[in-house]
Amino acid sequence: MNPYLAHRAFGGRRILVGVCGGIAAYKIAELVGLLVQAGAEVRVAMTPESTRFIAPLTFEALSGNPVASDLFGPQRAQAEGGEAHIALSDWPEAIVLAPATANVIAKLAHGLADEIVSTTVLASNAPLVLAPAMHTRMWQQAATGANIETLRQRGVSFAGPVEGRLASGEVGIGRLADSELVLRAIRDALPGVRDMAGLTVVVTAGGTREPLDPVRFIGNHSSGLMGHSLAAVAEARGARTILVTTTGMPVAAGVDRVQVETAEEMLEAVSAQVGAADLLVMAAAVADFRPRERAGTKLSKTEMPGALELEHTTDILASIPPGQARRLVKIGFAAETHDVVAHAQEKLMAKGLDMIVANDVSNPEIGMGSPDNAVTLITRTERREVGRAAKEEIADRILDAALLLLRPGDTSGSKEAAS
Repeated sequence: MNPYLAHRAFGGRRILVGVCGGIAAYKIAELVGLLVQAGAEVRVAMTPESTRFIAPLTFEALSGNPVASDLFGPQRAQAEGGEAHIALSDWPEAIVLAPATANVIAKLAHGLADEIVSTTVLASNAPLVLAPAMHTRMWQQAATGANIETLRQRGVSFAGPVEGRLASGEVGIGRLADSELVLRAIRDALPGVRDMAGLTVVVTAGGTREPLDPVRFIGNHSSGLMGHSLAAVAEARGARTILVTTTGMPVAAGVDRVQVETAEEMLEAVSAQVGAADLLVMAAAVADFRPRERAGTKLSKTEMPGALELEHTTDILASIPPGQARRLVKIGFAAETHDVVAHAQEKLMAKGLDMIVANDVSNPEIGMGSPDNAVTLITRTERREVGRAAKEEIADRILDAALLLLRPGDTSGSKEAAS
């Protein structure tokens, strides 16, 4: 998970990790380390069986907190007096059990509690995430399936399992999901971090390529970082997110990717997606011109024309009508080298936008390809400066402003994002 997004999701949050007695228990050390690096306060509880696979001292060192591993023995755990599992159950904002064995899943489904992890879960009202790991035949047993369905109906979330090599040496379903998938499940279970849930967001990214022949094209220096950052942050905030991109960069997990190359392909893709969208953010650098004619084979030097005949591409933002079944908020970008604000304001009005994001690409520290940006957010009624920051943080501020346009008078999203 991107470090900015990880800290945004977990910074200051209280996460209880319950380690269960499966061979994959050693992998949970990485999960605890990643949560701590993301700024979470992590406490660990371990079943007696799990301590045979990995020592409690490992998790104590990683989390910086005592580990609860014995329901009846002396606890160095979180309680000051009283019952350790009751005090521990009151503490977390979310609980994750990993690897969640078939035995633990069965106990939770039937309300059984006979060690520190299951008693804590039974006493807690915190959201619960299970990351199962077991042999394929155990996962596919009817009893296990019934127990999982019971827990799902109670609101328990599951991360995995996935298909892969098992401890037995066989390959099949039952392998513990990787830490990225488990982190996303914990993030989604935490209260209050999904302020764009229920919204559909379409984002464009990258510079279009307008071909002259099969190997040459007219393009620009856009890296697509800003658009990809916007899509990742929108997904992290709960939106169904579609990214129409020209780049080959990886797309954040949970984001639907639509790959395009030319301005015409981008127009077709955006037009196909915005009908059900609430927000369109055109961060792509779309070519204004394309060659009037495209050669079907590579042109030799002697065949290359001395002057190219160009024609205008379609202005995508200007051609997208307002939403019909719902209000479509349209946000554009103005990458300028001079008179940045003035040019941006002209585009805002000419294209019928709700907001435009203006940035000075003549500054190499915040220009195309830079990991940072500094922008001016301009609506029809106000102007707001956003100082230099990582593009993920700039994306957050853009989406804060977008939420105010989508939900006038509701400032809860921007307040939460800034916290």
